[in-house]
Amino acid sequence: MSAPDHTFAPIKEVFCSVQGEGPYVGTRQVFVRFSGCNLSCDYCDTDFANPGTCNYERVEGSSIFENIPNPVNVEKLEAMLQPFKKLHSVSLTGGEPLLHADFIKNLNLSSPLYLESNMTLPKQVKKICEKVTYVAGDFKLPEAIRELCPENREVHVENTIECFKLLRNNSSRDCFCKIVVGRDTKFETVMLAAEAVAAYVSCIILQPETPIGCAARTQQSTQASVNKILKLQKSLLELTDTRIIPQTHRMWGCL
Repeated sequence: MSAPDHTFAPIKEVFCSVQGEGPYVGTRQVFVRFSGCNLSCDYCDTDFANPGTCNYERVEGSSIFENIPNPVNVEKLEAMLQPFKKLHSVSLTGGEPLLHADFIKNLNLSSPLYLESNMTLPKQVKKICEKVTYVAGDFKLPEAIRELCPENREVHVENTIECFKLLRNNSSRDCFCKIVVGRDTKFETVMLAAEAVAAYVSCIILQPETPIGCAARTQQSTQASVNKILKLQKSLLELTDTRIIPQTHRMWGCL
């Protein structure tokens, strides 16, 4: 069996827009959305299946997409990103971009890399930790992940903590933690997660869960109450800087 070619990766879409989440909300970025994910979260709002071609919006905001054959090689992706100027960074998102760490390791871009990850693949992190300047790391609470059996919950949490430790905030890299908070999120679970990673991050972002699918259409809200999130923030501020930031891109309908 031949070795996999790490100069190619399945990419779902490439477009230029603004960051809609976390402390860098509103900054201009190019988004490289990789196909595939190793988790299945209840609140996931992204279709990360590989459609066979990569949707490429060459002119930002045009809603005109070119179909680029998948998988995309490193040189092709670098060329696709050339038209976009005055960028804060290039967002590597998904799905889960760490599934394609060997591809990312081969990228040569002038803009800083902004990794958006579920932080559960420490072996993959080790391959690219020196390449990324910004880390938007999720702490996926175990109870929010479908098909995660009880015996695997401890491993899931250990892997997440290890990823934050490897990608910790330092003088050359900003690493922050995002925790999605919904109606059924347990206060104690959030506190334990925050305590485990507080030493490795610049801040913790509490992100109110955004209803999707039929819940959004029928107004059957899965969102936590304002009171609940404010109480969480107050408690977490004892550990580290904690901010409440919703998904702003969904508010004004941009990609």
